[in-house]
Amino acid sequence: MLCIGFINIKTGMSDRTPYSKKKPKKRCFWANSKNPLYVEYHDREWGRAVHDDQKLFEFIVLETAQAGLSWETILNKREHYRRAFAGFDVRKVARFSEKTIQKLLQDPGIVRNQLKIRSCVTNAQAFLKIQKDFGSFDRFVWGFVNFKTHIRRPRGRQDFLATSETSDLLSKDLKARGFKFVGSKICYAYMQAVGMINEHQRDCYLA
Repeated sequence: MLCIGFINIKTGMSDRTPYSKKKPKKRCFWANSKNPLYVEYHDREWGRAVHDDQKLFEFIVLETAQAGLSWETILNKREHYRRAFAGFDVRKVARFSEKTIQKLLQDPGIVRNQLKIRSCVTNAQAFLKIQKDFGSFDRFVWGFVNFKTHIRRPRGRQDFLATSETSDLLSKDLKARGFKFVGSKICYAYMQAVGMINEHQRDCYLA
């Protein structure tokens, strides 16, 4: 705590006003962005456990949309995706008609990739099948990490992983169940997003 002294003209006494100089928080290398959405996502969501099926489906939609693009691009479009995909209501998305799909292909607020848009409908249908078979998607997907967040603490950019044996297994299983755009890299990013993996680097304030 620093104090700056001033002389009060009327009393001749010194006023000491406290002045706190806060250091900026250290974050993971990828979160050093001027985009507040990006910083907020890092601070409030990334690596935190998600067990709500609707939220788990939301990240499937967003992660598949990201394929080949930057995550920042998708975050900027996130709220528009929420409106376009019925608030990420998996039952509603599973029933999207061809007319709805064609409408989405004209929507500039989302990634207008036909395969990605159609995959959201296909993935919603496969998601519902998993809910029926396992009771919830949460129970299914968290089983890949024994229902416990795996913690990694990379030293820096070079130590972050893109895939793992677990993401390989998850990818293979999802593909077998009819999911699209779920390669191992997408699955690993998904696992980070929903907190199956907590991978804040060692000098990040959230580590």
